[in-house]
Amino acid sequence: MAITASSTVLSEPRAEGPGIAALLIKLRALIALLVVFAFFSVMAPNFLSVGSMLIMAKHIAIIAILGIGMSYVILTGGIDLSVGSIAGLSGMVAGALILNGLVIEPLGYVIYPSIPAVILIAVALGGLIGLVNGTLVTRFGVAPFIATLGMLYVARGAALLLSDGTTFPNLVGSPDYGNEGFPMLGASRVLGVPLPVLLVLVLALAAAFVASRTPFGRHVYAVGGNARAALLSGVRVGGVKRAVYVISGMCAALVGLLVASDLVAAHPASGETFELSAIAAVVLGGASLAGGRGTIGGTIIGACVIGTLSDGMVMMGVSEFWQMVIKGTVIVAAVILDQLQGRLAGAKD
Repeated sequence: MAITASSTVLSEPRAEGPGIAALLIKLRALIALLVVFAFFSVMAPNFLSVGSMLIMAKHIAIIAILGIGMSYVILTGGIDLSVGSIAGLSGMVAGALILNGLVIEPLGYVIYPSIPAVILIAVALGGLIGLVNGTLVTRFGVAPFIATLGMLYVARGAALLLSDGTTFPNLVGSPDYGNEGFPMLGASRVLGVPLPVLLVLVLALAAAFVASRTPFGRHVYAVGGNARAALLSGVRVGGVKRAVYVISGMCAALVGLLVASDLVAAHPASGETFELSAIAAVVLGGASLAGGRGTIGGTIIGACVIGTLSDGMVMMGVSEFWQMVIKGTVIVAAVILDQLQGRLAGAKD
């Protein structure tokens, strides 16, 4: 939506300034992606090689899947800090089921689920944790930041307890137990395209359709725009908020499975700081932390920026410490731009 100059502008030549500024801020993710891509194409060795592009695409896919779930939460005006820990826990659950099976002590049985069953169990667990987050926020009035921060520690602690802090290695399964094939989830390709990238495309299209073309999507925007008005209009605000946290938890669990599958191992510390990348991708993509504004497409572009920036710095040999500084700066800059966009929109109104 174009934004015109306010009546406080003093001279005619400056009348187009706010409109141009608003457009640049609105397109910030795309502009940042072009700049970052061009910079690393020149500065980073082998950045444009096919191998590097495929690896980077898989890393972007991880951020994008997390970002899709986070988008729904942020659109309602919430936040989910637990996604990284949920990802780590789901990978550990998958590793435990593949290596140790499901022990039923009263009967003395050990059941080794098939890989599709392992995936369903892990994703369902992520959804259950998301439901707990949503219930804490809606039924008990806990601030989303606090509720999900607490769940961050709970999920991380549970992941550590599953293996006493050690790694579940060599998750290839056994033909005797019928649970082979887990590495294919994260490492296989379809027509040369990594499976995680195809999953992102499917999820992004589905999420964008739901957000823009269904009553649930309209309710999500309504809750983020004005929860009180949405409630008076008949929207089940509590149900919508619980649902978006469930979606976020399930996306995080899927990411944990993809990471564990790609590494053929599960580590309890996996997923640390993933939540920061997801939030940065969503906000950089144009979503407002106050809720009610944002798109799935913008989030995907934001994920491309964060993924390209991360992999490009690694290829250039940038210190890990400096990488943290730069990523933090990007997050702060994204929030500042979000505030500027909100002010310009308010000036137009």
